[in-house]
Amino acid sequence: MRAQRRFYRKMTYPDGAILEAVLWKLPAPTPDRPHGLKYRLYYGTADGSTVVRYDNETGKGDHRHYGNREEPYRFVDEATLYADFMADVERARRRRK
Repeated sequence: MRAQRRFYRKMTYPDGAILEAVLWKLPAPTPDRPHGLKYRLYYGTADGSTVVRYDNETGKGDHRHYGNREEPYRFVDEATLYADFMADVERARRRRK
């Protein structure tokens, strides 16, 4: 069985910033992904700079990036993951105005 995409969203804001979020259900949990999900949620500027990114790449587990800063992220569930990401995106957008 292959990973199944459960969610995908991509949008461009009027100022050119990009939001892209994708989440896959894995065939089985792994040590780095005990919840059985793989995800990448990205928000960045029009020039390609990362502002906020949540991901769980192999070897790192759940974590998030704010610009160049990286910190662990405590995964609860899919809905909380997306809500936390969008709250960070909204905070970042308010700061950039």
